[in-house]
Amino acid sequence: MSLPFKALILAGSRGGEVDPAAAYAGVSHKGLITLEGRTLLTRVLGAIEAAGPQTIGVAANDEAIKSALAGAKVVVLPTASGPSQSVENAARELGFPLVVTTVDHALLRPEWITQFLADTPDWADVAVLLASEEKVRAAAPQTKRTYLRFQDGRYSGCNLFLLRNENALKVVETWRKVEALRKQPWKIAAMLGPSFLIRYLLNWLTLDQAVLKLGKLAGVKAAAVRAHDGLAAVDVDKPSDLDLVREIVGEV
Repeated sequence: MSLPFKALILAGSRGGEVDPAAAYAGVSHKGLITLEGRTLLTRVLGAIEAAGPQTIGVAANDEAIKSALAGAKVVVLPTASGPSQSVENAARELGFPLVVTTVDHALLRPEWITQFLADTPDWADVAVLLASEEKVRAAAPQTKRTYLRFQDGRYSGCNLFLLRNENALKVVETWRKVEALRKQPWKIAAMLGPSFLIRYLLNWLTLDQAVLKLGKLAGVKAAAVRAHDGLAAVDVDKPSDLDLVREIVGEV
């Protein structure tokens, strides 16, 4: 896929909840954590800018984050009740194709974005970047990630998504339903259907088959894109992740 594209950074925070990584770093928001003398917000924004988007949006509800964006060439967007609705609102505001990432993607590199776009098949409405366990362990053997198991290996998400067109918003609708049911996993299972669950649990599905099937359930053509660099799967969800990225960049 060739440029142009738009980009969105999800930088919202749940009201009343203190993010553990932010608390560990002694700041009010995860995006304000400093790494190599720059905040995570600045690092992610810089990586996206270097990839050459037409427009960059930042979904934020924290006043400190908004203040940190003063003077930046970005569109500051309000957050919604959950990340899925924030993505949909931003897509309607910014347009397509839209690359979505998160403010805690501390090690994000512009080449990961351009490679992701290049590797996404032309037929896909939606694409998601994942890294194989082998690549993650090779790049950061000390990290502890969550992996999804498939017939062709285990993969970890990389917090990079592509919504190519308006049809892609159908997957956001499904995402919103999953968010609403996150405390009722049996209802999520019912949405997927017994056939899909049985094949997944018995390890009968490859990664591509699973993503295609999930996309079909949502009414979109979805593609899994494999990361070339296992570090793409490393974000800052918890204090140990922050220790890890500081070790990777040589701050400890």
